[in-house]
Amino acid sequence: MTSGTTPGLTRFNTSADSEALAALHEVCSSSAWASEILARRPYTTAEALFLASDAAMAELTAEDLAEAMAGHPPIGRPKAGDPTSSREQSGMAGASAELKAEMLELNLAYQDTFGHVFLICATGRTGEQMRDALRRRIGNSPEEEREIVRTELGKINRIRLTRLVETSEEESSA
Repeated sequence: MTSGTTPGLTRFNTSADSEALAALHEVCSSSAWASEILARRPYTTAEALFLASDAAMAELTAEDLAEAMAGHPPIGRPKAGDPTSSREQSGMAGASAELKAEMLELNLAYQDTFGHVFLICATGRTGEQMRDALRRRIGNSPEEEREIVRTELGKINRIRLTRLVETSEEESSA
């Protein structure tokens, strides 16, 4: 990850609040998280932004976490027209029909148990790794799972913030 000032970080720091909030909403659906990140601008380095993200994530209430999770599609079923989720869940793209069916079944059982989608930082994980994590986590208590979700959201936010601050002007308008 980058740690210095980049053109993307400069653009984020100097953009209008409405533009910055829209960019932050693409990173994380929590309004409380986005408001906290926006309030701390400008950031001198990407690392300062990441640390602010981690701190804001640690402060989210259960309701804020639910709002953040609502922005994530189930593993194996990214929303149509959502290149971010499709890219992050690419480990499921080549999964067998059997694995996809098993993930659907496990996702539904998880949602019945916890009341929200199974959330995992899917970047770099295979379909089998995500399935195995889901199998392990479905037996967690709601409290344990909420803290795991908080950690996973933090990882996802860092990946998405990295992309935000490392994207050039040309890439961001494409």
